[in-house]
Amino acid sequence: MTDYWRAIPEEGGVFPLAGGWLRFSRVERLSRVEPPEILPANAAPQDVIDRLTTPRDPICGLGPGRPRIMGIVNVTPDSFSDGGAYDGVEQGRKLIGEGAEILDIGGESTRPGAAFVSEDDEIARVRPVISALRGSVPVSVDTRKARVAQDAISAGAQMINDVSGFDFDPGMGATVAASGLPVCLMHAQGVPETMQDDPRYDDVLLDVYDALAARIARAEAAGIGRGRILIDPGVGFGKTLDHNLAILRRIGLFHTLGCAILIGVSRKTFIGKVARQPDATARLPGSLAVTLAAVAQGIQFHRVHDVAATAQAFALWQAVTETRTQ
Repeated sequence: MTDYWRAIPEEGGVFPLAGGWLRFSRVERLSRVEPPEILPANAAPQDVIDRLTTPRDPICGLGPGRPRIMGIVNVTPDSFSDGGAYDGVEQGRKLIGEGAEILDIGGESTRPGAAFVSEDDEIARVRPVISALRGSVPVSVDTRKARVAQDAISAGAQMINDVSGFDFDPGMGATVAASGLPVCLMHAQGVPETMQDDPRYDDVLLDVYDALAARIARAEAAGIGRGRILIDPGVGFGKTLDHNLAILRRIGLFHTLGCAILIGVSRKTFIGKVARQPDATARLPGSLAVTLAAVAQGIQFHRVHDVAATAQAFALWQAVTETRTQ
């Protein structure tokens, strides 16, 4: 029987969580055959405690001591909430001014039902934006394709964000390994065209955990050290409302994989369903609520559309929590 372990953050905890802002003294043991159980942290195996407490390496120079904001720049005509709504370079500069610490530039929409974009078209969309923004803040390229990633690296990209977790293009592992850059490996069930048709899991939380563990192992086998890897459970990618909520309630489980964690919940459909808000651009309050709930479980990187509002929320969260703990 395989056990899965989630740290439970609490004030006065004994162990630091992933080198971040939280501590824990208890863990939750999860399995596929028994109900969850809360136990003292020392009930977990030592290798689990080691993975939970080891500080994460900086990603693009951004350390794990506080939550980090990744600003979304979609240079696509069909992204779900902002397709074709702005010039990519102007938007990137705007988000930097609002507090983005890293930008994620994407030239292919991965919204549910989105159509495939050719490598040449994707390169034509992202290359000029990356070239114009290089040297400001670190720039990530959001792509599933090795040739696009390689071209983006040549243009100045400092990170690769692969929503397929190396499933789509078998050449991506070697490309990233040779670059020496960090990579985000996301979980998605299926491809954007069909991923929301009928997603099914035995246990979504544990199935996603196991799938990400396999992606990490594949990346390491390709020569990518664990310190260069972020993981993303892929909220909204081949998952129902209930699946998304189950992941978010226990998203701290993924710390046990020993990597920094990135999530992207901004404006997503599940927020609209819970809040009864069909307009994606009107989902900021729900996006902030879910983001702060993830901060409370120690999630380090947050991919967002609304950078200024998120930066303000983080500033107030920090002020309140520092006051509380003095």
